Amino acid sequence: MVMKNYVMMGALSLLVLAASCSSDDHNKILNETRMITPRISATVADESLNQSPLTGIIEIYPCISGTSTYFGNYVNGNLTPFYGYYHIIDGHILEGEHNRELHLPMNTYNMVYWGTPKYEEPIYDTPAIRTPGFSIGVDLSSLYFSLWSNNDGTYRPVYDLVYAVKEAKVGEEDLKASLKRVIAGMKVIVKKKNNGIFSSNITNMQVRIGNIANQINFYTAEASDMTKTIKFDLKRSEDGTEMSNATVMVFPSSETPPLELLITLKDGSVHKLSRNLNSTLSANTRLTLNIVIGDILSGGSTGDFTIENWNEVSETIEFPMVD
Repeated sequence: MVMKNYVMMGALSLLVLAASCSSDDHNKILNETRMITPRISATVADESLNQSPLTGIIEIYPCISGTSTYFGNYVNGNLTPFYGYYHIIDGHILEGEHNRELHLPMNTYNMVYWGTPKYEEPIYDTPAIRTPGFSIGVDLSSLYFSLWSNNDGTYRPVYDLVYAVKEAKVGEEDLKASLKRVIAGMKVIVKKKNNGIFSSNITNMQVRIGNIANQINFYTAEASDMTKTIKFDLKRSEDGTEMSNATVMVFPSSETPPLELLITLKDGSVHKLSRNLNSTLSANTRLTLNIVIGDILSGGSTGDFTIENWNEVSETIEFPMVD
């Protein structure tokens, strides 16, 4: 305990001195302090704790040991709020890319990792997210990622996000982290009974999913304020037999979130199917929702939902007629 307090106070003292001294004094501190650029490797863990090397972007936020207080990063010899930013392929730094490396004094730090994996399969192509601003000494547990508003009471899907927090002794060890996914994925496929072709009278299909978290804590990755509605459109297949979307990413939901399918016709009329799901959109879960509908006419036949997620739990929901 004494050693841990000593290390933390040492880091805090360096932070305060670097932020307050003159330029000459600051350069003297740098000359007397050994700066380290740590090596980095990262993996992504699924819900079964299987590990896969990360390919994508990773950001690293050094905090004072044992705390969520942001230390910062030395850039061009100056202590700045600019975090480490790396392109990663197969778990290791991709050399030659526009990386912003960590340069830190030898010490123990509490490293906060956020990453965005790259996908081979199609995913939603216009995600958005609001990210917090940073300053040296800020408490990261007071900051949040939040949803991006469409300015109509709904919000946009988000990026895939993976996360970890891990202590590291810079100067004695490489930075290694197993990151966990903190968002949920969703794919919707709409078909007609008997695999019929959708009428050209349908101009649009849109999915709205409610009770989605508005924010995720930057330090703990806990989701909160599950009151928002995400919307996204479906696209017609080339053969006209289905409407679907590339996988969208959303913050976790409350239990059994409400889902609406809005079907717009050429005459401007909008037909709505709605029902609460039995499944919950939880972190690291991808839900595939298959919707089968009848003719989209007043007095038309019924439709149903069949849901399968990554662990193959299935669900069927009965709908009234589409009118």
